Amino acid sequence: MTARTRDLFERYHACWEARDPDRIAELHTPDSVFHLHAGQEPVRGRDSVRDAAAGMFVLVPDLAFTRVSLRTGEDFWVVQWQLSGTSASGPQFAVDLLDYVLVEGGLVKEKHAYVDGAAMQEALTPAGGAA
Repeated sequence: MTARTRDLFERYHACWEARDPDRIAELHTPDSVFHLHAGQEPVRGRDSVRDAAAGMFVLVPDLAFTRVSLRTGEDFWVVQWQLSGTSASGPQFAVDLLDYVLVEGGLVKEKHAYVDGAAMQEALTPAGGAA
């Protein structure tokens, strides 16, 4: 574990906790890749990362992360979360999430988020309707 990678993780996570898409994007490289592996295409570049994060906060205004485990190395971190919140359409949810993040030059180069897409879709679908 390196202190520099751990510090970046803590600052990055604080931006997510603060629901601040501008600060999230600032911690990504200009050519960064952000990919939510739940049926979405990857987004590339800071503006797209900012838009993707902002969209998540619209979909789940009270998005919260409970850390289950964290491993860091010289140029990466892997963190397991319990992701929870209340979707904009009403249902509350809690699902498992795994982030695999590559670091370059003190910034996030790639963020791959793996979530159970079926469980997430079910959690975000209003009773008796489509998401």
